[in-house]
Amino acid sequence: MPSDGSSSPPAASLLTSVDGSVFTIRPDGTRTRDNRATACFAGTYSVGVTSFPEMFGYRSILTEAPRPESIRGNPRAPWLAVGVVCFGALMGQLDASVVTLTFRPMERAFTAPLAAVQWVSLAYLLVLVALVTPAGRLADGVGRKLIYTYGFVVFTLGSAACGLAPSLTILIVCRLAQAAGAAMLQANSVALVTTSVPPRRMRLALSVQAAAQSVGLALGPTLGGLLTQTVGWRAVYWINVPVGVAAVIAGRYLLPRTRHLSRTDSFDWLGAALLAVATTALLVALSVIAGLPAPGWLTVMLAAIALASAAAFGARQRSARFPLIPRALLRSARLPLGLAGAFLGYLVLFGPLVLVPQLLDGQGNAVRTGLILSALPVGFGLAALTAESLFPAAVPNRIRGCVGAAVSAAGLIMLIFVAGSTAGIAVLLGLTGLGLGLFVPANNAVIMRSGTASSAAVLGGLVSMARGIGTTFGIALVTLALHLGGTSDGSLAFAVLAAAVAGAALMAMTISPLSSGGPRAVARQAREHSSVFS
Repeated sequence: MPSDGSSSPPAASLLTSVDGSVFTIRPDGTRTRDNRATACFAGTYSVGVTSFPEMFGYRSILTEAPRPESIRGNPRAPWLAVGVVCFGALMGQLDASVVTLTFRPMERAFTAPLAAVQWVSLAYLLVLVALVTPAGRLADGVGRKLIYTYGFVVFTLGSAACGLAPSLTILIVCRLAQAAGAAMLQANSVALVTTSVPPRRMRLALSVQAAAQSVGLALGPTLGGLLTQTVGWRAVYWINVPVGVAAVIAGRYLLPRTRHLSRTDSFDWLGAALLAVATTALLVALSVIAGLPAPGWLTVMLAAIALASAAAFGARQRSARFPLIPRALLRSARLPLGLAGAFLGYLVLFGPLVLVPQLLDGQGNAVRTGLILSALPVGFGLAALTAESLFPAAVPNRIRGCVGAAVSAAGLIMLIFVAGSTAGIAVLLGLTGLGLGLFVPANNAVIMRSGTASSAAVLGGLVSMARGIGTTFGIALVTLALHLGGTSDGSLAFAVLAAAVAGAALMAMTISPLSSGGPRAVARQAREHSSVFS
């Protein structure tokens, strides 16, 4: 307190973590690792006069291990980190696109009806979407590398357990554990990408990650069919084990420790519970619309529960001292538009994967249909990888997103008129994928630039939640359109998808551009990034 009695601004304080890393706590609650001070505290955790040695004689299993100096000083270090994240991106989409191919073999293996087997996929989706944002909030407080690496451990162990499950009930329980690991991965994948590369390379890094997702999506049907027919349906889960083990090792040595942490004096358990109820009720309602056996009144009841829980969640976020979604993000005008764009983009990406097989039913075998469908993710990946070299760097994300969405809308509109031509469907699916491959990375970059680095995992979790809900909504919307317009004619479904992606284009144009903040802001970004690789 100054002598004149006025209050002085709060000073930054120091916090020492379990591994001896020292963080500067700013008045706004964000934490930044102080590498120089860390060297003075290596080996102990100090609070007052209490000192705890590191666990296992070296390092606590609850802290982030530093990368080797040879990796940290490598000029390709950012892209090595992106490569590790691509492991998770590929595995996630591979798992999502391959499991449905095992339904029929599981029906025979467990002598269970299709309605029961469908819960193998639905239970996974419910847990994934419910936990992905809370996992991001936790990671922003304790470390993204830590949560991401343990996510691989949980996902890999869950996959092995699924491969050994002796009954359908145990398999569904194991899928819940697998989904918890996937939530830890997906919440941090986008955050690790955006905090590992310089700001000017963020969009390219997100494009590489999106391309990895498209590879998993494209390989899923072919690889899943091959494994199911030759080895058996359990191999679909066992294939995740060696990839997961390799990813854990790679993450330990190639991922940077978290530089910017957010304050987490307490976790918003009530907010997490309300969000879980809202997303679960919504996804089950959409699944009933998409064909999950259930009485019609259940859909109405679940929709009401979802709306009430969402309203309660919003009120909780405004009143909680440490809300699940930081208030700075709730005040952002760009974030809701970006998330709505992500929702529509993933709706359009997954909608045709349900629609086209219905249109091609009876016109060839499953392999031929799978090859036609692969045109969509192939186009997506091609655009994601080449957009940075084709567009000038000065073209902003909002313009890129608008152009990409417009291209996808054009492809879907033309699909209305060539629904009977398999060659035409393949070409136009590729065109639709090209547009989405341009839109999604640009839109994700807008979302990730809506907050500070200390909230990166929450933002990544929100992106993944929008993807999960958009995917399910797309399936339900296509199913409803086919029911109203007839399964032999997909005109109504294609028109609905075209309208959705046109809405995404309008949202992209509505997003106001970020100001650069002048030379000081650019210099601050450079300083913050230079300390990320610790």
